[in-house]
Amino acid sequence: MSEQSNGAAKSRDEVLLSRVRQIASDYKAKGGSLIQVLHAVQTVYGYLPIEVQKVVAVEMDCPLSVVSGVVTFYSFFSTEPQGKHTIRICLGTACYVRGGVRIADELERVLGCQSGHTTADRVFTLEIARCIGACGLAPAISIDDKVYANVTTEQIPQILAPYYKKEEEAEA
Repeated sequence: MSEQSNGAAKSRDEVLLSRVRQIASDYKAKGGSLIQVLHAVQTVYGYLPIEVQKVVAVEMDCPLSVVSGVVTFYSFFSTEPQGKHTIRICLGTACYVRGGVRIADELERVLGCQSGHTTADRVFTLEIARCIGACGLAPAISIDDKVYANVTTEQIPQILAPYYKKEEEAEA
C-alpha cells in the first residue's frame, strides 16, 4: 500500500472513530442505551472490532468487558468486516437432504472463503442457516432478502453474477 493510500485509509479510520466517539458520547447520560449505541456504531463503522469497542467503553464510561459481552452475545453484531451482501445457505432438514451441503461446498469454492467469513473483496459474507423458511423449495439459499429455490451447483455462477455486476457499476 502506498503512503498516500495508507494515509487516506488512516484518515478515513480517524473520521469514523470520531463519529463513533460522538455517538457514544451522545448516549452516555441515557442509561440502558448500550445496544442502541452499538447498533448505531456498527452502522457507521461497518462492524465492531475490539478497537471500536474500546472507544465505546471509554466514551460511555462502561467496562470493556460489558461492551464486549453484549457484542459477542447478540448475533446481529459482528466483530469481523462484513460483505455488502449476505448469502445464507439453508442446511435445515429439507435443504440438507436435497443437497444443501453440496451447495455450501460449491459456494465456498467459488467465493474462496469458508462459511462464517467474508470474501476478500468484501462483496459477500457467507453464512449457514438452520432454516430460511423455504422447505418446499429445497435446496435454497438467500442473498440479502432474496430467496433462490431449487439451487444446483451449476446455477451458482449465474446467481452471483448480478451482484458482482452491481459492484462493478458502483465503482465506475
